[in-house]
Amino acid sequence: MKMRTLGKTGFKVSEIGLGCWQLGNDFGELTENQATDILDTASENNITLWDTADVYGAGLSEQRIGLWLKQHDKKPLVITKVGRDAALYPDGYTKEKVKQNLISSIKRLQVEALDLVQLHCVPPEVLYAGDLLAWMSDFQQQGLIKHFGASVESLQEAEFCLTQSDIASLQIIFNIFRQDATEKLFEKAANNNVGIIVRLPLASGLLSGKMSSEREFSANDHRNYNKNGEHFHVGETFNGLPLTKGVELAERLKTLLPSDLSLHQVAMRWILDQPQVSTIIAGTTKKEQVIANAQISSFPELSAELHQQLHDFYYENVRQNIRGGI
Repeated sequence: MKMRTLGKTGFKVSEIGLGCWQLGNDFGELTENQATDILDTASENNITLWDTADVYGAGLSEQRIGLWLKQHDKKPLVITKVGRDAALYPDGYTKEKVKQNLISSIKRLQVEALDLVQLHCVPPEVLYAGDLLAWMSDFQQQGLIKHFGASVESLQEAEFCLTQSDIASLQIIFNIFRQDATEKLFEKAANNNVGIIVRLPLASGLLSGKMSSEREFSANDHRNYNKNGEHFHVGETFNGLPLTKGVELAERLKTLLPSDLSLHQVAMRWILDQPQVSTIIAGTTKKEQVIANAQISSFPELSAELHQQLHDFYYENVRQNIRGGI
């Protein structure tokens, strides 16, 4: 596993991280043994950055990680998020309530302070008001958190966050089906020494190479209840693409790939080929998937020709179908 520096935090993190939304049973029920197997496998494969949030399973994801941390000497960098639980979202944000949420995360994770906390896709008008970012700076000064960043829905929000000098990371949607950050964000982030954490690397499974438009999802899977943005931002599910269109595009994309690489492997490797990316958050429900993701760190870079083909495919076929903005 290769390592990269996460912006101004100075933390060395694995190129492939572990997304822990599924540990909150938000993609179907995971037993305690299954959750532990995922965390054990991540650790064994030197995946050293784990991403969670206080709202995943109403704290269950953090609790499971905290229990694992208590029982193991080898510690990953655990980053969490704040701002989407019912006490705050969409218009109940106060400094004291945010602070109490952070204290609750500290207790569930069983740590003394949070290494990195990211604002969790808060409403744009709340983000732009600036109070939340100022509060995070205060919490940093108080020692409650060591660093802070923001998980955002759009590049416009990401660019706004870069005006805050203390911000250490941006977590963005970025994949072969969402490429604009390469031209609009990465240079600015690098100039500000802000780490880039990529989420939705496989566009909610569209780029896994195994998605079918007929697939059925469990009731508590956002790919079931948020296909068209019914409950939160439409861009968070299937990259903002209608499922049928996304599957069609993924099947067409396969025809461009080398015979020795799967769509999943190309999708992940393409992201790692962007030097400004610090790490990829890849969520999985099976330990075999954790291993498959980890192996991609050792793959060679894709050819310049394939990179150009993927660039052209996105701008000619995908971008115009994305709902919810870029």
